[in-house]
Amino acid sequence: MCRNIRTLHNFKPPATEEEIRASALQFVRKLSGFTRPSKANEEAFGRAVEQVTEVARELLAGLVSNAPPRDREVEAAKARVKSAARFAPAAKSDVS
Repeated sequence: MCRNIRTLHNFKPPATEEEIRASALQFVRKLSGFTRPSKANEEAFGRAVEQVTEVARELLAGLVSNAPPRDREVEAAKARVKSAARFAPAAKSDVS
């Protein structure tokens, strides 16, 4: 999965239209291999983004969960801790 596509299901508050569209855009970019399509591909690219956005919206509206909704701030804090650990500078070893 593209690392920029975020989980949008079961959050409080629910995913915004902008978040849904951003995930659709990332998905279409990943599939097509284009960050920005050429003029010749612009229409197909834009149409795909709109269609994926609509399908994603329908999917999120239809999903159910027995788990309590996740808090965005708590999840963001967890991600920051995980990122800090992942990208922390390696400890220097004492080589004598």
